[in-house]
Amino acid sequence: MRKEGVEYLAHCLDCQKVKAEHQNPSGLLHPLPILEWKWETISIDFIIGLPKSKMQNDSIMVVVDKLRKFSHFIPIQSTYKAVQIANIFMQTIFILHKILKLIISDPDVKFTSSFWKALFRGLGTQLHFSIA
Repeated sequence: MRKEGVEYLAHCLDCQKVKAEHQNPSGLLHPLPILEWKWETISIDFIIGLPKSKMQNDSIMVVVDKLRKFSHFIPIQSTYKAVQIANIFMQTIFILHKILKLIISDPDVKFTSSFWKALFRGLGTQLHFSIA
């Protein structure tokens, strides 16, 4: 009986057109602002699970300028805490490009920590999370 039901549904044109939605409706989209200057808006993401290098780095922090698509690839260790990543960010990105207006990031645990929020609030930078 189950086999007959599956075959009927597979050949029924009306059944193929109507699909039940199994997810909650997503929220409203908020477009990103129009970019005006380089290194004003960046995105940060991590590539993790790589083989260890000689310096014991097994991850890469990727920082991308959203206007020109210029990137920095910074080797890090997956065991680094938010404070260590913030120090690396300040030494590599902030020192080159100064204060940023907007940082886009996945809602990663390292970025949602209170340290990052306090750091960006002190710098006058907004932190927005992208949704996968």
